Amino acid sequence: MTKEKLAALPDGVRLAVSPLSWANDVLEDLGADIAVETCLDDAARAGYQGVELGRKLPRSREALAPLLESRGLALASGWHSGELAERGVEAEMAAVATHAELLRAMGSTVLVYGEVAMMAPGAPLDAPMSARCVMPKEDIAAYAARLTDFSARLAGEYGLTLAYHHHLMMVAETFDEVSALFDKAGSAAGLLLDTGHAAAGGFDYTRLIERFGDRIVHIHLKDVRGPVIAEVRAGDLSFNAGVRRGMFTVPGGGIVDFAPLAAFVRQSGYQGWLVVEAEQDPALAPPLPAVTAAFRHILDTFAA
Repeated sequence: MTKEKLAALPDGVRLAVSPLSWANDVLEDLGADIAVETCLDDAARAGYQGVELGRKLPRSREALAPLLESRGLALASGWHSGELAERGVEAEMAAVATHAELLRAMGSTVLVYGEVAMMAPGAPLDAPMSARCVMPKEDIAAYAARLTDFSARLAGEYGLTLAYHHHLMMVAETFDEVSALFDKAGSAAGLLLDTGHAAAGGFDYTRLIERFGDRIVHIHLKDVRGPVIAEVRAGDLSFNAGVRRGMFTVPGGGIVDFAPLAAFVRQSGYQGWLVVEAEQDPALAPPLPAVTAAFRHILDTFAA
């Protein structure tokens, strides 16, 4: 039955799940008692073909490969906390080396880049949403040039395509900010489309498809609970407070319509991973039922 459902996906498109449904990467109390083996067993049982890196996964090929291969899972990608907003390409290449080597060794072809420089001081994900730092317009061209250079070197030295993650509380949160950056970044820099971060950032993800569909190299399938994100914005709460209140959920659990995404993937010739992802408290949203329901929702959407 699982293989029959996966047949709904176009050739060259695979479905993965993020470990965030089991253990949060920032709020370490969420999922602290869940073993990595449980996460991987659940992912395989639900029918997924791969996972992304999470904080509980080992960071050596020797330890990681057996865990995944024994369950028939591949490594789709992994997040790199980049700081090109405030440092040069040489420093970024040094910072990414160990991570990029692991991704290459595991057969991954995409690196998820999240910009963590130029964020609110202190603990930025605990700061009110209004405290987000905005990059001055006059700095965007130079940032885009560094990002392009870094992307080209990442591809040349590691065979990895950079997938830039637009993200709440970071310098590319809104549609206009993503557009301003990608209007200036060269073709070496790819875009990660995150359906949930788009909705929570105040815009429909289809706008990114229409504007930058040919730049999309990796896709995160995340849903948003509308009343919760409205509450977070109205109360000027923090990102982490929003996560704890359940602003994100898996596909099918919120307000995001995934039919346009399925149409884009079918019609564009997109090749790569679709990654179900949701920062949720596993005590409130038991992971296996949640990711199993998401698996069915996405494949039913593609089959429609």
